[in-house]
Order: sequence, then C-alpha cells, then structure tokens
Amino acid sequence: MPGVLIVDDSAVDRRLAAGLIERQEGWTAATVEDGVEALASVLQHPVEIVLTDMQIPAMNGLELVKALRRECPQVAVVLMTAQGSEELAVQALQAGAASYVPKRALAAELVPTLRRVLAAASDERSQQSLVHRLQERCETYHVESDLALLMPLSRYLQQVVGDAWSLDKTERLRIGTAVEEALLNALYHGNLELDSQLKDEDYSRFQALAEERSRQLPYRDRRISVSLRLTPSTASITIRDDGPGFDPQSLPDPTDTDNLDRLCGRGVMLMRAFMSEVHYNATGNEVTLVKHHFEG
Repeated sequence: MPGVLIVDDSAVDRRLAAGLIERQEGWTAATVEDGVEALASVLQHPVEIVLTDMQIPAMNGLELVKALRRECPQVAVVLMTAQGSEELAVQALQAGAASYVPKRALAAELVPTLRRVLAAASDERSQQSLVHRLQERCETYHVESDLALLMPLSRYLQQVVGDAWSLDKTERLRIGTAVEEALLNALYHGNLELDSQLKDEDYSRFQALAEERSRQLPYRDRRISVSLRLTPSTASITIRDDGPGFDPQSLPDPTDTDNLDRLCGRGVMLMRAFMSEVHYNATGNEVTLVKHHFEG
C-alpha cells in the first residue's frame, strides 16, 4: 500500500494533493505543514514518497531533501514547484530528489509522476556475486513505440546499473527517471512527432493526439533503439528514435530556472540533473546519457 507524506504550508494545496492521491486504490496520504515535522513523521511512520513544496517553514524543501537523503535514503522525494521556487528546486534535484511536478499541473501530472517513481523504486533482487565481477556489459534493444515495453525496459536498465554498482535506492531511482524521460521523449516527440509546446498548452489534447497517432502510419511502425554499455566506472545509455529529429540547440536552457515551471522541457531538465553527461547527435533523434560511478 503506497504511502505518501505531503509537506506544504498551504492548506488548499495539501487538500488538493491529498485528494488526488487518495482517489487511487490502495494509496494513502498524510499531511504536515513544515520540514521539521515531515522529517519526524517519516522517522516514526515510514512512507514510500515524500511530496514537498519548496517554500515551507522551519526547513525548506532543499534542506528536507538533504535530511531525508541522510536519515532515510530509501524514501523517494518528489517536489512541487511554483513560481519563485525554481532555483531551489534545481538544487534539490541535484541533491537527491527523484522528480518534480509544477503545482499548476498537479491535476494532470501528480499521479502519473508518483506512479512512475513508485514503479522505478520497486525492490529488485540480483545475483550480486556475479555483477560485482563485471568488466563490461553491452546490450541493444529495438522496441516498438509502446509504453508497456518502454517502461519495463527503463526499470530493467535501472536495475542492471544499480546492481552492478551496488547503488542505494535513491541513486537507482535517479538513473531510472533519467532513462524513462529519455524514452518518453523518443516516443512522444520523436516517433509520434508531438509538439512539446502542446503538452504545456493542452495536456488532454496532447494525450489524445498521441493515442491517435499510435494507430496511424508512419508513426505506428517506428521503433526505438536502446543501447547500454556498462563498465565498473561508466554507464552509457544511447536512445535513438525513428523520427525526423530536431535542433538540439532549441532545447530550453537547463540553467534558466524559469523553465522549471513548464512541462515542455521537463524531461531534459531531469536527465541533465540526474546524469553526469547528456549528449545529442546533430540530427536530434539520438541522445546518450552518461553516468560516472564514484564521481563524488
């Protein structure tokens, strides 16, 4: 039964988030008003996810992320962002938060984001006696444009890298989130050629058009190629779609905190926050995510 602790000093926002969460079968939501109370609550009553506003009393969102990473590394933290909190949120993502949702998009994005975080954070067993002896591992997949295949592939790659490097739950989750966002971009903006601006302006229309194009030619026959090269020190994951590509220079500036409140560019922001390097090819239909182990 997934448990979510909501941290926000706004009673209206607490009720909104709790209502969205408690509508999901088997999910529970608890609420507190400040960071100190949140930390005490998690230590006494463990939860799977802490959903926190950035501007909260006693201990801001960034300080709460750092404290939870230190005291409860198994707990995933998802941020709620609003205008004025963007710079703090970027720092919190870099400090260990698992994802974020703009407050203005809670109704559309909160539950899908929490579902992805919960799925990516699920415990996975492995044969540690073998993976610790890894020298090099290379795998390549050619996958249909189908979320039912892409999301398990994302979690599988998260498990492979996490097991090989004995990563904690938070680091596994961050890698899984970055890979997932890259796969979603390849699907929606690459193979289905959906304008990212539409996601910002009319999310329902974006989803409807995605469903429509998934049944039409040429979109339905396009594939996504995913390659992993893993060594004891570096994980390189390359994701290539069959779409026409785009100009990588047109991506939102990841250093501009004004972009954090937009759904457009959200995936790229998370990829760059969670991975050591992110590179696009000249055509824009291929991205390579690089993670260095023991980079401190």
